[in-house]
Amino acid sequence: MPAPFRSYALVSREQIARNYRNVQSVVGPGVEVAGVVKADAYGHGMLEVARVLTAQGARWLAVSSVEEGTLLRDAGIHQTRILVMGGFLPHEREALVEYHLTPAVHSLDQIREADAVARSSGAQLPYHLKIDSGMGRLGTRASASEILAVLAETPHAKLEGLMTHLASSADYTSAQTDEQLACFHAMTEALRGAGVKLALVHASSSNPIGYGRREGWYNMVRAGLSLYGYVSRARGDAPRQRLDVKPALTWKARLVAVKDIPEGALVGYGGTFRAPRPMRIGIAGAGYADGVSHRLSNRGHVIADGQLTSILGAVSMDLTTIDLSHTSSLAPGDEITLLGAEGDASLDARQIARSAGTIAYDILCSIGSRVRRVYT
Repeated sequence: MPAPFRSYALVSREQIARNYRNVQSVVGPGVEVAGVVKADAYGHGMLEVARVLTAQGARWLAVSSVEEGTLLRDAGIHQTRILVMGGFLPHEREALVEYHLTPAVHSLDQIREADAVARSSGAQLPYHLKIDSGMGRLGTRASASEILAVLAETPHAKLEGLMTHLASSADYTSAQTDEQLACFHAMTEALRGAGVKLALVHASSSNPIGYGRREGWYNMVRAGLSLYGYVSRARGDAPRQRLDVKPALTWKARLVAVKDIPEGALVGYGGTFRAPRPMRIGIAGAGYADGVSHRLSNRGHVIADGQLTSILGAVSMDLTTIDLSHTSSLAPGDEITLLGAEGDASLDARQIARSAGTIAYDILCSIGSRVRRVYT
C-alpha cells in the first residue's frame, strides 16, 4: 500500500541485512565488519539501520561525531561498540567515557587529551589512532618513534586499533592506494615491532571490499555505501567486482497538480524551459529542500507511470515539474518515483549523480528530513 505522505522513502530492512551479510561473506570470518551509520546512515535512518545491523550480529558501528554516538546510546544501542571516526572536540571529551564511545584519535595531542580524560575519570578509554597515510585529511603524520614516545607517557588511555583512510581506492589508474597501504603497513609493522599490541587494524571501506583489495582489509573493514546497495564504479583496469549488493531505498513523491500547457509556455523560475509543443506536465511535491538536487534542473529524470521522463525547468524548493506527455493515467495524488524502480524503468543514486555532476553519496545523504522514512 502507498504511504500517506507527500514524499517518502521506502527503506528495506532485509536488503540492508542482506547487503551486510554479503560483505561478511566476501571478507570472511577472520575480518570484523563495522557498519558505518554516520550521516543518518547515508539518508536511510541511523537508528533503524543500527538496529538491523546489531540484529545481524554486528559488533561495531561507525559514526562521524560524538553527537551521533550519543544519539545511538540514548536510543538503546548499548551492546555494540561505536567508533567515532571524526574524532572529538574538547567539550566532548567526557562524553566519550560516559557513553562508552571509542574515538578515532588523529594527533599526538589528542592521545594526550584522551589519556587525561581516562586518568580523571578512572576509566581506561580505548581509542584507534588514525594515520594520515597520504590522503591529507585527518590523521597523524608523526613518525613511529614520535608515536611510541607519546604512548610511553600516556598509560591511562588504551591504544586498541590503528586505522587509515584511502583516498582513491576505486581508481586503478592511480598508484595512490598502493602508496598509502605501503605507508600504513610500514607504520603497523614498526609499532608492532616495538611491542605495541594492536587488537584491530583497518584501512578499507566499501570500494576495497567490493574490488577485493585484500591487502587493505587487515582484520577489520568499514562497510558504508555498500550496506545501502552501492559500490563506486572503478576507473582503469580494475578486477571484477566481488561484492553483490542492491539498493535498499526507494524514493517516492506525489503529484500536487497535473495540467496541460501550450507550445511556447515557460516553466519554472527564470523561464529556463520553453515548451516546444503542447505538453502535459506534472508538479511533484518534492524539491531541493527535500533533496532533489537543483543541478537536475532541465537535465534530470524521474519515473512516472513506469517510464523515465524529464525534469522540466528549475527545481524549486518544494516542487519539481516533470513531463507527463507520455501518459494520461496520472492525476493529483498519484505517485512518481524519484529514485528506485517502477515497471521496466529504474533510476539509482549513481545514475542521478551522473546527471547532477556529483556522487552517489551526495544524492543519498541529501534526501531531507521532511521526506518520511517508511521501513519495510
